[in-house]
Amino acid sequence: MTDQTTSPVKPRIIAIANQKGGVGKTTTTINLATALAAVGKKTLVLDLDPQGNASTGLGIDHSKRARNAYHVMMGDIEVEGAIQKSAIPNLSVIPSGTDLAGAEIEIPELDRPQYCLRESLSDITGYDFVLIDCPPALGMLTINALVASDAVMVPLQCEFFALEGITALVKTIERVKKNFNPALEIQGIVLTMFDKRNNLSDMVADDVREFFGEKVYETVIPRNVRVSEAPSHGKPVLLYDHKCAGSKAYLHLASEVLRRENRKAA
Repeated sequence: MTDQTTSPVKPRIIAIANQKGGVGKTTTTINLATALAAVGKKTLVLDLDPQGNASTGLGIDHSKRARNAYHVMMGDIEVEGAIQKSAIPNLSVIPSGTDLAGAEIEIPELDRPQYCLRESLSDITGYDFVLIDCPPALGMLTINALVASDAVMVPLQCEFFALEGITALVKTIERVKKNFNPALEIQGIVLTMFDKRNNLSDMVADDVREFFGEKVYETVIPRNVRVSEAPSHGKPVLLYDHKCAGSKAYLHLASEVLRRENRKAA
């Protein structure tokens, strides 16, 4: 039983997207969601990546994913039918499923294929935030996530080709905004895997801030072994080791996200 009917207020839907893999996208989804839940925000993670790492990282066993994001997106079940409570208060999950791997082929054959997820989420209430963990590709799953979202957050790894890799994503966001979702905005860009011992991290951070200005969060997520270890235990790093540098960074990021949301609402 979910608490979907507790509030008529629509949640803010934020897609966590980057077409590159290994940039900390799923890690950011899991830990930002946990941090938001920790400060009392009812949060739902929608795992739209066929790999299902967000589901695993939040402790959802593979045996409990028979009804998942695929069935919601394809209209086979109502969204409430796929929601599962996590072990974390205020945090629920719509898990991924292996079916999603075939969705890229099936979705284009549907009517209004870009709007499948948006229509499926249109009546969802009872949450403050829905975070969508997108696959590392700019295919139909990611397009659907962007069309369904109010905003997009972009995790960006502090590496040499960071800016080059984000160009295609920004162009996709602009196309989606123009053609399907005029309200879509970039909520922010978060620098991940920052290594203060490496001059390259500082150089990349400076370049990204110069290029995107205030869109880049002040918070940077450090390269941290505890963050890397946490998913293997089926836990967000905030539960695995709440005192480590990674946990503190995600709590700061959540505060920054909420400040931006409050300014927008004011």
